[in-house]
Amino acid sequence: MRSFIAGLLSLTLFSPAVLSAQQVVTTVSELQELTDFSRLPRYRPGTSLRQFSSYDRTGNNDDGFSGKYSFIRKEKDSSLVIFEAKGKGVINRIWTPTPTDDLVDFYFDGAIKPGLTIRFSDLFSGRVMPFLAPLTGNQVGGYFCYLPIPFEKGCKIVFRGKKLEFYQIQYRSLGKSERVRTFNSRDAALPAAVEKLAQRWTAADRFMAGTKDVQIISFDQVVEPGGSLVLARLSSPGRIVGIELDQAAAYAGLNRQADLKFTWDDEAQPAVYAPVADFFGYAFGKPSMQSLMLGSAAQVNYCYYPMPFAKKARIELLYRKADVGKQESLRVKGRIYLRPEGLNAAREGRFYAFRNRQQPTQPGQPHVLLAGQGRGHYAGTILQAQGLEPGMTLFFEGDDQTTADGELTMHGTGSEDYFNGGWYAMLDRWDRAMSLPLHGSLDYSLPYSRTGGYRLFLTDKIPFMRSFRHTIEHGPENNNKPGDYTSMAFYYADQPLATGQAPTNATTGTYLPDTMTLYPQLINYSFAGAMTVEGETITAKDGGAVRIDLQELPAGGYRLLADADELPDGAEVTIWQRQTRVSEPISFRAASRNEQRMRYLCDVVVDDFRNSVTFHFKRDKTNNKLHIRRLILVKKTAEKAMQ
Repeated sequence: MRSFIAGLLSLTLFSPAVLSAQQVVTTVSELQELTDFSRLPRYRPGTSLRQFSSYDRTGNNDDGFSGKYSFIRKEKDSSLVIFEAKGKGVINRIWTPTPTDDLVDFYFDGAIKPGLTIRFSDLFSGRVMPFLAPLTGNQVGGYFCYLPIPFEKGCKIVFRGKKLEFYQIQYRSLGKSERVRTFNSRDAALPAAVEKLAQRWTAADRFMAGTKDVQIISFDQVVEPGGSLVLARLSSPGRIVGIELDQAAAYAGLNRQADLKFTWDDEAQPAVYAPVADFFGYAFGKPSMQSLMLGSAAQVNYCYYPMPFAKKARIELLYRKADVGKQESLRVKGRIYLRPEGLNAAREGRFYAFRNRQQPTQPGQPHVLLAGQGRGHYAGTILQAQGLEPGMTLFFEGDDQTTADGELTMHGTGSEDYFNGGWYAMLDRWDRAMSLPLHGSLDYSLPYSRTGGYRLFLTDKIPFMRSFRHTIEHGPENNNKPGDYTSMAFYYADQPLATGQAPTNATTGTYLPDTMTLYPQLINYSFAGAMTVEGETITAKDGGAVRIDLQELPAGGYRLLADADELPDGAEVTIWQRQTRVSEPISFRAASRNEQRMRYLCDVVVDDFRNSVTFHFKRDKTNNKLHIRRLILVKKTAEKAMQ
């Protein structure tokens, strides 16, 4: 088990040295925020989180393609000002999916000469100190930098290239009373601080045996369908600093029947009421997320968000009865880590998690991650996004928007961008599950038309004093792509901002489409014979076969159709499943190019053994091309599938 709690416990015992260091905002002090989870509940009065980005100001989808909105203004030498802030602040996140080797100049505190000049790509490459992994990198199509860059009297960033495309630069404005030490890349303390963070983030075992003031509450019980368990009933001030549930696979499945319910003090509604699977970042019922603070690894679900309470707390697990079918009892085993330090209501908030399932999303209206009245800060997002139209995941073009205390403070450039990703449906970009410490992709499936992501907000937690609204669109323009969205919003506040629905069987099931679509860029091919693939065109030099993997599809009978072109040199093929031919000869030859949509090819069956289709090419050195834009499989009725 990769336990993340040691780093937390070793830092929750505040020392005078740490408190003293907090009086001056430096790059090193900000790096401590990325390892000291105990600071997460603390309010940040007098600050705000803001962002410069390339989003399309007209509401359309040119969020960086043309570069029209990718700068604030042009200087006389045609260089691009991409960030400009007055007063005191800290840049805490830089993102782009389109880095270049052009130089970027950082001007600090009104200086005429730049305090930092670096290639734009080297903000993310890990080759230049102190811009090193794991604070920087790229794994899901987006390039990210979380190295804190504080400034005392303003900061301007100038891009020296001819064109910048997609970008986001996020920063925290600071109050006049804050003491700030402006960023210096040659600071002698930086190498050790970055190395310390890297070690803490990547340690195999972070549990610190013998740590004082931590009580471990262990439980190992069995609950029957329709029953519930109280995992912890606490009657004195304290704070939960870790929750672990063993046997993560037991909570997997399409129906998500087990729920967590947390209640603090005398509050009338639960602070958390959500399926175990959604809370721990499962993707459509399957374990996925493995972030720094929350997720599932080595068969253990873990959460290390601090949860302070003033007087009492109750942690429950409820096991709903299934509507149909046999349901086994559930063994619930795990641990809760507790410290005696109670809630300091004057300077920190309680922990809440709001679940929002929209099935379907509403045309013209974004999906609401969190909205309400109160004081606090936003600390994390998990989103499962299912398209309701077969095909490409265009719903994930939607932008995020953040309004704090009535002011729009951040506007994103796309859904995968929000999760520090980029370029969905492209090989080795946003194309599958991938977990990093602060963000990642939960899943990506073109056949199911679904995806999801997560993001933790630590140094960039979003403060609000009176009200907060955080949304994400579904579709490139006007929220015009229908979806089935499930989100978890994690935040700290003086009161619940929103009341979530109690989970029911109707609101926790997983949508399974009856039409599945395969696109060439992410098809898993196997070849027999001399074959070449160029884009959407397969060429058989002298006969041969190409097998297409269907293992991702649910079992059943399907009608196989294709968006395919007839060509002057189009091939003749037959379609097989294993050694059984399932189609008549099909010709894709015509006198001139002829685009075809939804052409019926044959019927196929998908099960444990028949989970592919193979196109056998007729031996012909001239007419040997197959151009497929996509394959469509439409589920047949259960009765027909059995025949």
